[in-house]
Formats: sequence, structure tokens, C-alpha cells
Amino acid sequence: MPVYSWKGLNTAGKAVAGTRDADGPKALRQALRKDGIFITEHREVLAGGGRAAPRAANAGGAKVSVFKREIDFKGALERVRPQEVAAFTRQLATLLKAGIPLAEALGALGEQGDNKKLEMVLADIRQKVNEGSSLADTLAAHPKIFPELYTNMVRSGEAAGNLDAVLARLADFLDSQHALRAKVSGAMTYPIIMLVLGSAIMSVLMVVVVPKITSIFEDMGKTLPWNTQLLIFTSDLAGNYWWAVLIVAGLGFWLFRRWSHTPKGRAMLDKILLRIPLIGPLIRFVGVARFARTLATMLSAGVPVLTALEIVKKVLNNTVLEKVVEEARDAIREGESIATPLKRSGQFPSLMVHMVAVGERSGQLEAMLENVATAYERDVEGKVTRLTTILSPLMIVGMALCVVFIVFSVLQPILDMQNFVQ
Repeated sequence: MPVYSWKGLNTAGKAVAGTRDADGPKALRQALRKDGIFITEHREVLAGGGRAAPRAANAGGAKVSVFKREIDFKGALERVRPQEVAAFTRQLATLLKAGIPLAEALGALGEQGDNKKLEMVLADIRQKVNEGSSLADTLAAHPKIFPELYTNMVRSGEAAGNLDAVLARLADFLDSQHALRAKVSGAMTYPIIMLVLGSAIMSVLMVVVVPKITSIFEDMGKTLPWNTQLLIFTSDLAGNYWWAVLIVAGLGFWLFRRWSHTPKGRAMLDKILLRIPLIGPLIRFVGVARFARTLATMLSAGVPVLTALEIVKKVLNNTVLEKVVEEARDAIREGESIATPLKRSGQFPSLMVHMVAVGERSGQLEAMLENVATAYERDVEGKVTRLTTILSPLMIVGMALCVVFIVFSVLQPILDMQNFVQ
């Protein structure tokens, strides 16, 4: 049954819009008229997320709506955020648990959404589900919104007949991952703001203030101290050749990004990051928390352990840890436990390895992994707080040292000149 996107007016004269399946435009108008809605425009949502040409209800399909094309253009540019995917997943789990059929639940959620792109995707998914496709296969057609982890869990839920429970657990997982990212990014906001403001203040000093002060040294005819010469050189470089500085900085950043995206460069950078004090332990603990939470969620949904580890490897964002998980996957295929290769690598904390080993021996691996994830997510929060607590005074001290260097470099020649006069 085709799915239509429509726009119309309700009995109160208010503009409304949504999507609905019907045998044809006439059946669509009749169905919505029973709900007190007068259609002004409609179009068929095609498989693959496309849409047929818009049709005005009073023009037999000959009139194209500029307003509707503008809405579609905005919808194409609109991004589906992870929070919206998590909310959709939780609502779908609730509707399925209440006994509502999958296609009807997808239709209801599509009509309630504010994101036009998600609305079009859900309409496409609903149409394919009506045509007999599985939900996992239709979700896999939109990998940017529903990643491989998501579709594999849905596929396991469909096979086991507990899709509502799997979706609820998946929603919890998405919420926890979003909360973890929000904690890290939120804690780093203040140091970043301080860095930007400090850089702006130093730039103003070097470009505007310092040249006016150091210009009095030009007619002294006396050799200036090395620090004053360095200050004048830096000020001239920032004031007269700022464009060259920007070009060199931009080129260096581009070359660094290009190098860091190569397999060898990324591996070396990830190894260095893990060895940096304060930052390395934080990256490691974030990876451990993601590993434990993702693996626990997938195993509890019935995903085979080898498939789960292959997917878990992709969410760690560190090649060193990814290599350990890949080696663990190969070792498990040869009959070893999960804990043994993790311990052998030396990259995962010993406490986490011990808890995984206990979970394997007791048959409670999923529950033990959940405990590991909760513990290390709590540790991540503590390490982020400690990092920001240390970074803030360090940045203040760094800015103070720069200001002291400028003041001392300006005052030293003046004091030397006074001593020479006396």
C-alpha cells in the first residue's frame, strides 16, 4: 500500500501535515476527511526515501507547491541527531509492547516527528515493512541514521521474537552513550573558551599594543636584550605577515589531518595519545566503558559473540584498542575466552579483565559487563573533572607567564637605559 505525505487544514482552520498510507489519492482524501482534515497538497513517498512530484488537491496534480519544495530542501539538509534516534527507539519499543502492529507504530511515530528527514526515512521504512521486508533490512538502507550495531540488534530481536525488549535496551544504550559524550564535551567547554579568549587577548597585545611601545627602542642605538628582540620579531611577524602565519598554520593543520587519517599515522597518533599523562587514561577508560556497554547490550540481545566483537571494534575510536579486540575475536574463534587475550595485551585495566573472567566462569558475562561499564563511566566523569581542574589553573599560569614576558621584555631596555644615563 503506498504511503502519502500530505498538507491540509483541520476544522479549526489550522495548517496540519503528516504521512498516511492509502490505496490512492481519493482514498487518502476520504480517510482524512473523516478525521476532519481538508487536504490542500499531497504526494506519494517512494521507496528509497524519494518523493513523487507534489500535487495540489484542487488541481489534479498539475500545480507544484514552492512551499513544499522549500520544506523538502530543508528536510534534505536537516541532520538526524542521536538523541532523536534514541527517542524514536524508546517510543517504538513502548508502542510494540502495548501490542500495536509495527507498521502502524512506524506511521504514528512518523506523523509526530518534527524532523523532516527522519519523517521521510520512517515513511520509507514503513512502506517497505508493509511490502514484507524485515525491519532490520529496511533500517540497514539508512546506515548514517541507523548504524550496524543498531540493525544487528534489531535483527536479533526480530529473530528471537522480543523486538520490544531489544529496542528498549537499545534506547538505554543510546542514552548512556549520549550522556557519556555530553559529560566529556561539556567538561572541556570551559578550557576551550579560555584558550580562545587567551589567544585573542595575546593577539591584540602583539599586534596593537607591543608595536607602539617597542617603537621607542628604534632610535636608542643600543643592542637590545634577546628577549626584547624576540618580542619585537614576534610582534612584527604577527602584525605584518599575519596572512603568511595563517597560511602556514592552515597548511600544517591540513598536512597533520591528512597524516593522521592514514593507517600508519592514525596508529602512531593513537599510541601517543594513550601515553600522555591525564589524557591517556581518560581515552583508555572511555574505550573500556564503550567496549563493556556495547558488548553487554549486543550479547543480551542475542547477537553472536564474534559478530558483536566485530561491531564493538568499530566504536572504540582507537586503533590500539581496536587491534586488541580484533585479536580477542581471533582467539575466541580458536577456543580461548574473552578475558585471556585482553589480559595478554596489557591495554585493558586488570580489574576490568578480572571482572570479565569472573563473568565468563559464572555464566553472567552480560551482567558483569554492565557493572564494568557503569564503574568506568563513573571513573570517566571523575577523570574529566580532575583534568579540567588541572587544565584551568595551568592555562591561567601560562597566560600570566606570557604577559610577564611581554612586560619584562619592554621594561628591561628602559631600566638599562636609565642605568646607563646615571
